[in-house]
Amino acid sequence: MKKIALILLALAALTLPVQVFANGGKEKAAGGGVTIVFVPKITGNAFFETANDGAQKRAKEWGFAVKYDGSPEAAVANQVTVIRNAIRQGVDGISVSSLDATALDGVMKEAMKAGLAVTTWDSDVSGDARTIMVSQGTPDILGKMLVDMGVKSLQSRGKNPDTDAIRYAWHYSQSTVADQNSWRVAGEDYIKQKYPKWVNIRPDNYYSNQDAELAITTGESILKANPDIDLIICNDSTALPGQLQAAQNLGYDKAKVTITGFATPNSIKPYARAGILERWGLWDSGLQGALGVYFAYYLASGNAVKVGDKVDVPGIGTVEILPNTVLDAKAYTAPDSGVVLLPERVEFTTSNMDNYNF
Repeated sequence: MKKIALILLALAALTLPVQVFANGGKEKAAGGGVTIVFVPKITGNAFFETANDGAQKRAKEWGFAVKYDGSPEAAVANQVTVIRNAIRQGVDGISVSSLDATALDGVMKEAMKAGLAVTTWDSDVSGDARTIMVSQGTPDILGKMLVDMGVKSLQSRGKNPDTDAIRYAWHYSQSTVADQNSWRVAGEDYIKQKYPKWVNIRPDNYYSNQDAELAITTGESILKANPDIDLIICNDSTALPGQLQAAQNLGYDKAKVTITGFATPNSIKPYARAGILERWGLWDSGLQGALGVYFAYYLASGNAVKVGDKVDVPGIGTVEILPNTVLDAKAYTAPDSGVVLLPERVEFTTSNMDNYNF
């Protein structure tokens, strides 16, 4: 009887639908109940909420569950707690936007050892503490984009970025956030090469710890201490609206100071309409969140990846696994750890911002 039962179970298993992927792996059987925990830097922020919306929408189409789990306070300890909870709960994978370039390495490795698929998105950890990073772009691309947006807005004010000693500063979350800091480093290199007369009035940068209220007070302190500053670059989706609100509070507009950076269009549209800034940028954070959870799902479903692989993501298209060195020349170079880049970024002004609703 036992032998007959085993044969029947085997036959039943063969009839369950599976999806075969390009690398020959197989997805879990339909209805397999895959759950991915999606971890933002901070909840309540428009960028991360939009990323979650994209992840949730696509996950329904792809047939797995996403649990959005984070904290309204941007603290590494909170992210560690979320990840450890995911390990204890026995979920299938995690996709994390890290608050620190290395502080999460230990707990991410714990998750990998426990059998969870581990990916990052938006902001990375060490390459040996995850498998795939879904990045918005290389530091060179994004650092140059931030500076170039500032240059265009300075020119609109009648400044000559090529010859004027532009006084500028960076305002973002914190120096330990890998993505934002790498953009600043690349942006500084670009400024030194192309605009050597510019003057960084605060080489140590201004930080507001991804805190909305602190971003406003920090923004006000920048303007009060440096009333003649020409350019403030906010490479953080909390710092930019905070800096703009600070400018508005103190009676500054785009004719008096140039402010630019990265944030969702909806969070900045009121300031653009009020004439506080001319242009800013971002990428499709909903797509980024979706790809972050997809690759966790893909790995949790038994698929292996290596640098150079091309993966067909249903409804999105083919993406390539690039080496970690596209983000950092000194990065971890094992063949089973890599990066997926988003295909494009967008620059927003009042002429196109209403074409976007996120």
